[in-house]
Amino acid sequence: MPTPPDAALASPAPAWLDERRRAVAARIGEPTLPSTDEEVWRYSRVADIDLDDWTPVDPGAVAGVPEEVHDLLAALPERAAVVVVRNGVVVHAEVAPAYESLGLFAGRLVDGPTGEEALGAVAGEGPDVFAALNDAHLADPVLVSVPAGVTVDRPVLVVDWVDAEGAAVYPRLVVRLGADAQADVLDWHGSADVAALVAPVIELDVAAAARLGYANVQVRGGRVWQVTSQLSRVERDGTLTSAQAGLGGEYARTRTDCRLVGRGATGTLQAVYFGTDSQTLDFRTFQQHAAPDTTSNLLFKGAVDDSSRSVYTGLIKVEKEARGTNAFQTNRNLKLSEHAWAESVPNLEIETNDVRCSHASTVGPIDEDQRFYLESRGVPTEVAERLVVAGFFAEVLEGLPVRDVAPLVELAIEQRLGRGID
Repeated sequence: MPTPPDAALASPAPAWLDERRRAVAARIGEPTLPSTDEEVWRYSRVADIDLDDWTPVDPGAVAGVPEEVHDLLAALPERAAVVVVRNGVVVHAEVAPAYESLGLFAGRLVDGPTGEEALGAVAGEGPDVFAALNDAHLADPVLVSVPAGVTVDRPVLVVDWVDAEGAAVYPRLVVRLGADAQADVLDWHGSADVAALVAPVIELDVAAAARLGYANVQVRGGRVWQVTSQLSRVERDGTLTSAQAGLGGEYARTRTDCRLVGRGATGTLQAVYFGTDSQTLDFRTFQQHAAPDTTSNLLFKGAVDDSSRSVYTGLIKVEKEARGTNAFQTNRNLKLSEHAWAESVPNLEIETNDVRCSHASTVGPIDEDQRFYLESRGVPTEVAERLVVAGFFAEVLEGLPVRDVAPLVELAIEQRLGRGID
C-alpha cells in the first residue's frame, strides 16, 4: 500500500535525531558567518545576512499542502512518488504501489529503511556554517531510497515550499541509490511572497554502477535569501547527472560538491540561471576526482538583466590517486543590460599526471551576428533577442535528467524574456 498522505506527521522525531541536533548546536556555539575575504565567499552577499533577523519555524504549527503546490502536482502527473515539505516539515508523502513493491522509499527520513545511517553520510559536518545550522535546526529530513538493482522509471518529485514570513528554514534531502539502481529525482524549491532565510542541504549518494538523475528547480519568491549546499558521492562506475535551474530569490547561492570516489565514476553538472531586477545568483562548484579513470563535465549557462548579478567560481581538483581523469568545466554568461554584472572564475588543481582537464568561461552581450541574421529576415529586435537567448539555454535544457520539467523551466525563462513586450 502507498504511504498515506500526512501519516508521517503522527510520529515524533526519534531520540537519536534530537541528540544529533543538540551535539551540532553545541559544536558550533554562537555561529560566526564567513567573510568575503575567503575565496569561496568572494563576490557573495554574505555580509548582508544577519541570523538574528530570522526565526526558526515551529514544526507543530505546520500542516497541509499549499494550493500552489497542488497546481504543480497537476502539471507533473507522471511520477513514482511525491513528497511535499512545507517550511521544513513533511506534510505529504506518497509512493505509488507499483514502486513501493519494488522497495522505493520516499518520505520522512526517520521512518525510512536507513534513516540514521543515511543522514550526514555524504555531507559529514558540511562545508560551511550554513550547512552546520541546517544540521542543528533541521526539523524533518527527507529520504529517497532505491534498493540495489531496482530501476524506477518515473521521477520522484520532492516539493520544498516556504510560506512563513520572517522564518529561518532548514530543509534536508538525502537521496540514496543502491548498487546498480537507477532513478530520477526532481527537487522543486518554491515559495509564497514572503521574506525568509532558507538553508537547504542536499546529499546525493550513488553506489557502484548506480545511475542518478537529479534536477533542482529554484523559483523562490523575490524576498527569499537562500544558501544551499549540494553534496554528492559517486562510487565505482556510478553515474550522477545533476542539473539546476536558478531563477528565484533575492540572493540565491548554491555550493555544489561532486566527489568521484570510485574508479570509473562519472559526474555531469549542468545549470541554467536567469537574473532580473536586483537579484544575485551565486554558484560555487567543486569537481573532486579521488579515484582513477573518473570523468566530470560541467556546463553552466546564465543570463543577467536589469541590475542583477551572477557569480560563478569553480574548481576542478584532481587528487594524486586519480590518474586517467577527464574533467571539463565551462561557464557561459550573457549580459542583457549595461547595468547587469557577471563574474566567472574557473580554476584547476592537479596533483597527478596522465589527465585531461580544461576550463573555459565567457561573459558578454548577445552575439550581434545572430541578432542581425534574425533582424535581416524581418524579426523585430526584441523578438530576435528572445530567440537568441532561448537558443543559448537550449543545450542545457535538452539535457535535463527529468524531461517533464523542461517545459516548465522554458516557460519561466520566456516570461523573464518577455517582460515589457506586448
